[in-house]
Amino acid sequence: MNDYVKDFLARNHNAVVTTFRRSGAAQLSIVTVGAYGGGAAFTTTEGRAKLANLRRDPRCSMLVSAANWSSYLVLEGRADVRAADNTDADELRDALRAVYVAASGAEHPNWEEYDQAMREDRRAAVIVVPDRVYGAAL
Repeated sequence: MNDYVKDFLARNHNAVVTTFRRSGAAQLSIVTVGAYGGGAAFTTTEGRAKLANLRRDPRCSMLVSAANWSSYLVLEGRADVRAADNTDADELRDALRAVYVAASGAEHPNWEEYDQAMREDRRAAVIVVPDRVYGAAL
């Protein structure tokens, strides 16, 4: 990703991610994102349709919009899912923390409390690594 895309993601966190159902139909979800791991990342809980879809088919698209919808970027690519079943516990904790900072622009006031909530929610970090980026913000 180029610096302009990273800067746009640092300033804009509202996004819609499109995944694909088993039938091939699109599944759209609203997420809060930030620049991380060579793409745009968000967290989600186990049991969500978007996570099940991405585990089965990592292809996805994400529209990241300015708050007033005047500019946007679309990232098309594949999702890198990091969850308790495929990621070392410390690595997952660090990824979830980094996604929180990237998506909120701030440190959490109590990381131990945050880590506990992430474990209880069975959260996964999802990084959409783009093959193609386009939009009205370029």
